[in-house]
Amino acid sequence: PSRGSWGGRLAHLILSRGTTAGYSVVLCSDPCESRDSSHVCDSCFGAKHATLSSMSRKYALPAKAKAAGQTRPPPLGGLLTMAQLQDTVGLGDMVLLDPITEENVVENLRVRFGANQIYTYIGNVVISVNPYQPLPIYTPDHIFHYTGRNLYELKPHIYALADEAYRSLKEKNKDVCVIITGESGAGKTESSKVIMQFIAAVSGKGADVDKVKDMLLKCNPVLEAFGNAKTLRNDNSSRFGKYMDMQFNYQGDPIGGVITEYLLEKSRVVHQTDGERNFHIFYQLLRGAPDDLLAELKLSRRPSDYQYLSQSGVDKLEAVDDAKEWADVHEAFAVIGFDAGEQEAIMKLVAAILHLGNLAFEGFALPEGISASKLLPSPSLAAACAVLGCQQAALETVLTHRNITSGRESVVKPLKVADAAHARNALCKAIYARLFTWLVARINECIEVKNKKTKRRTIGVLDIYGFEIFEENSFEQFVINYCNEKL
Repeated sequence: PSRGSWGGRLAHLILSRGTTAGYSVVLCSDPCESRDSSHVCDSCFGAKHATLSSMSRKYALPAKAKAAGQTRPPPLGGLLTMAQLQDTVGLGDMVLLDPITEENVVENLRVRFGANQIYTYIGNVVISVNPYQPLPIYTPDHIFHYTGRNLYELKPHIYALADEAYRSLKEKNKDVCVIITGESGAGKTESSKVIMQFIAAVSGKGADVDKVKDMLLKCNPVLEAFGNAKTLRNDNSSRFGKYMDMQFNYQGDPIGGVITEYLLEKSRVVHQTDGERNFHIFYQLLRGAPDDLLAELKLSRRPSDYQYLSQSGVDKLEAVDDAKEWADVHEAFAVIGFDAGEQEAIMKLVAAILHLGNLAFEGFALPEGISASKLLPSPSLAAACAVLGCQQAALETVLTHRNITSGRESVVKPLKVADAAHARNALCKAIYARLFTWLVARINECIEVKNKKTKRRTIGVLDIYGFEIFEENSFEQFVINYCNEKL
């Protein structure tokens, strides 16, 4: 039975109070004298019944079971029992620590982490310790058990926090914000995705609702491709801040969303520390795009051919398939609502940055003794102009000269080699930053609530990129470190 029927509610009540491990709960058509949860008498087994698991599965009728030689209903098998969801290692809520010291906090986290219990509460705050490996704690069974529960009823889990947020919105008609902060590599981006997946699973169903859910979830692959990169501490580090506003109607069904982005680390486009990578999209394009697209963009499949991708010594990740990620991004574009022309224009700008990065300059002296520069002959110049749709002479002028305006007068000044290289890098950073801003705005057009008069409530998820200490911190990293401290 479904949880909405009397049988489903009764079964949920029994399951929530616990059953003998390994046995199923059976609702029989006739009363049974036995009170042993492991007992199923012949009259019960002979009657029509449904064997309930935590996912309300129905098993075959007894005739088929008897034919197969069974003498009792099948057990729950790999499905969760309440005992598995009880907190037995360390303290699940560190408010109860006595005394509360840094040593006791760290030791409690260490003990729980050793038992694969990566979540711990401090009141209504969830501490998450990244295990850097998949754990079987995000299954449909877990979603079912954490749905509709009190925050402290089961062992700590991010699902409990997500359920608390969703119920506050649906039952108390409150707007909710979940703030995710921590050092780089702590798992903030994954946590934000887990929260969104939980809310998508427990909210309403229907063609229109499912379409909105799919669009909201598909925002992640696109934003990660253009805004995430490998750092020394994290293979998928968010290099921008994101506030995802999921919007719901009065029934608690998702109807749209709004994304706000903060402080993209655009300096990464032109420079990466040793052992790091540029933004994912560059490698995905080279390794995953079809041959005809690469030919049109005048690109090769080797990242080592491009200055902006070869300076750090790392262009491939063992645990990441860039070609598969490209396919995921391509699918996400289609689901969100980007047409073929928009996708082609986006990739042309990405390709233009790679070509511009390969341009080199040569210095010379003008008759007046002023230092100047010019572009060295390179096929990258023609390729960059082709994908940007501009004339070579115009591009060379803007890269090697600077306009100085004072009042109504304008003076053109030639640039030295170092200044010309800075101008090229500034152009590439500006192109990428504006592309990213446009991408977010375009996504918002697709996922926004179409009917402006619709009353709505929101769950906001703030995911900013993490605290890091580099050998040389960029200004963006310095600002985000300060922001993390304040949060």
